[in-house]
Amino acid sequence: MAPISETLTQAVATGEKRLSVDAAVLAKLADVAGDLAINLTVAALIFIVTLFVARWASGVTRRVLGRTRAFRNDQTVLSFAAQVVRVVVIIIGMIAVLQRLGVQTTSIIAVLGAASLAVGLALQGTLSNVAAGVMLLMLRPYRVGEVIDVSGASGTVQKLDLFTTQLTNANNHKIVIPNSKVLSDVIVNLTGQKTRRIEIKFTVGYGDNLKSACDVLATAAKAHKAVRTEPEPWTGVTALKDSAVEITLHAWVGVGDWWQTQADLMQGGKEALDAAGIEIPYPHQVEIPYRDRAEKD
Repeated sequence: MAPISETLTQAVATGEKRLSVDAAVLAKLADVAGDLAINLTVAALIFIVTLFVARWASGVTRRVLGRTRAFRNDQTVLSFAAQVVRVVVIIIGMIAVLQRLGVQTTSIIAVLGAASLAVGLALQGTLSNVAAGVMLLMLRPYRVGEVIDVSGASGTVQKLDLFTTQLTNANNHKIVIPNSKVLSDVIVNLTGQKTRRIEIKFTVGYGDNLKSACDVLATAAKAHKAVRTEPEPWTGVTALKDSAVEITLHAWVGVGDWWQTQADLMQGGKEALDAAGIEIPYPHQVEIPYRDRAEKD
């Protein structure tokens, strides 16, 4: 009986030992799960607060720069600076989140530093857009609200951000151009000056009085209220075509009056020539009767 009792005693001791080990493991797992839950909760709160702080910081940046005389009316600088501040705040918040989750940010920075060359080569197009955006902000060949022509696209500048320039054309089409392409191409700022010249080409017949035609067009331009008196409208013969004489009208107007005034001068110039009895000739076509000529031969 002694051996049986000893065996039972050993079995009970072994079971108690295993139960104590399992209890310790469960307690450890419970502690780890609790810490992980707390860290996840705190990390989520940090991320949410980061988003709110980023939005607040970008708004404060826009308001502060908006009160500065140099940038008060420059929406290009205001939008660009607000976006940069927002991105910086989000990056700082993400580093804080990683630290809360136990990730060694120093190791991450070291890895990123070692891989910077590969990342730079892989993202060279994106990084070039960022660099071009900074250069465009410094050089400022155009601003938000101005009409530009670049890379074969024309439109009003709506936004300049870190990567792209966004335009809207006359048909309300949204046009997005990478900053690197904008910086490397020819930029024509159509509204970068306060005034703009209208150039309209009319044609009159060879039998008409050219001086009278020029005077009629100049008078029609001077009568328009949007046309500037200095420099005054100019007219002159600019080409001798096959069946007509070309007379060009130049008139200076404010940038905002260019489109409508050009249409008005086209209509007014044509009506003034008609009223003066000056012909605007139609294209001439000559028909050669080859068959009749062959029969005569």
